[in-house]
Parts: sequence; C-alpha cells; structure tokens
Amino acid sequence: MFVEAPELSSHAGIRHAFFTREGGVSDGLYAALNGGLGSNDRPEAVAENRARMCAQLGLAADRMVGLYQVHSAEAVVVEAPFAPADRPRADAMVTRVPGLALGIATADCGPILFADPENGVVGAAHAGWKGALTGVIAATIAAMEGLGAHRESIVAVLGPTIAQDAYEVGADFVARFRSEAPEADAFFAEGARPGRAQFDLPGFILARLHASGIGEAAMLGLCTYADPARFYSYRRATHRSEADYGRLISAIALTP
Repeated sequence: MFVEAPELSSHAGIRHAFFTREGGVSDGLYAALNGGLGSNDRPEAVAENRARMCAQLGLAADRMVGLYQVHSAEAVVVEAPFAPADRPRADAMVTRVPGLALGIATADCGPILFADPENGVVGAAHAGWKGALTGVIAATIAAMEGLGAHRESIVAVLGPTIAQDAYEVGADFVARFRSEAPEADAFFAEGARPGRAQFDLPGFILARLHASGIGEAAMLGLCTYADPARFYSYRRATHRSEADYGRLISAIALTP
C-alpha cells in the first residue's frame, strides 16, 4: 500500500508514506488507491481512499490537505485543514502543526517530502520538470525556514518518479534547460528517435536538493512508468490512449 524512506522513518516525530495504487476502493483506470481530487474518479471513492491513507498515518480522515497543483514554484504555509474546493493554487506546502498531513499528488512528476525533525517542521512538494527548473525546491526550503527550520537539519526524499528511460523530450525542452540551467546537460541522453532526448528528472531533482545545502537528500529510485502494478503514470496512460489516470499521494506529518 505504501513505501517508506529510511531517511524519514528513522525519526520518531515524523510520519510519512509514499502511497502506491494498491489498497483502495477505486476501479477501472483508477484501481485502486486513487487519491486524485482532480481526477474523474467517483468522489466518494477518492474520499474513502484518502481516509485510508490518513488511517495509515494514524490520523483522522479530515487531517490530510492537498493543493490545486499548477506546476509552479509557489509554496504555502498550512495551519489547518481546508476543503478540497479551497485548495491553494501552489505546488508545495509546509507546516509546523502536529497531526496535519501534507499530501502531494503525482503521476510521473517528483513527489518530495521534507522534514526538519529537530525543529518540528515538515514540507511536501510537487516537482515536475517545470517546478524543478523554476524553483519549487528552493521555495519549499525557504518556507520551512520561515517556520523555524534550519537548512542544515532538513532531510528530503524524492519518491516514485518517471525515470530517464521512459522520459523522452523534444529539442525545445532541451533548449530551455540549457538556457536556464546549463548544469542540466548532464541529465540528458540521446533519444531513440532523431531530434529527441531522454531526460533524467529524478537525477536533476536530486542534484538541486544537494545544491540547496540541506542536511540530507535521497531518492527511492522507483519509476512510475515502468511499474503499472504499483504506480499510476500520466505518460503511460497517454501512450495507451486512456481517458484519464489516477494520482499517487505522498504524505508527511508531524506526530500529533
């Protein structure tokens, strides 16, 4: 039902989970643990799936919050639960409130969970290529510092993300990265088709985490595209001409 990272689970005051698609009540394309508030799945099924995630974290069903994710570099401070209709348009959130789960939705993009166990601050970020390039990682860390976190005490883990072998991109994509992040050249390999390249999104995210100066950065090394039994994948659904896709939830909370 979920994967844990030892870098986070070793801290007693932190609860987290990188949930897979297993263990829920959704069916069809969404089978089974779809947490996507923006999917076309039955709302009651999504609500039950998210309640099961909260239970796994030891929290009441209404204690997980999510964002209206827009591939931005915006990070917000969360102090209390809010209704799905009131979700902020942002791609990262932080809190120092115990018992409040920050739940990021992904289906190929990179879910990053952050924690400063010493100072009692956690964060979660949705890092697709655009957010990773334009600064969502830096924004999350800055927002955590605003709540009292110390950069050198922060631990961050990247969850299941589409891997380089499955992530073909075009020349315009490569040109933008070379213009805005010249160091990213190391994360492109020659594509199987002329004029195409393979982008290492997990490698790029991990490099940006290391460059940020936080205390520890790691990744699970799991590919969403290559494992349909455990993970949803937007790109895989597109290649199969499917009408929609489920969303994975990666969540973190301070122990209540």
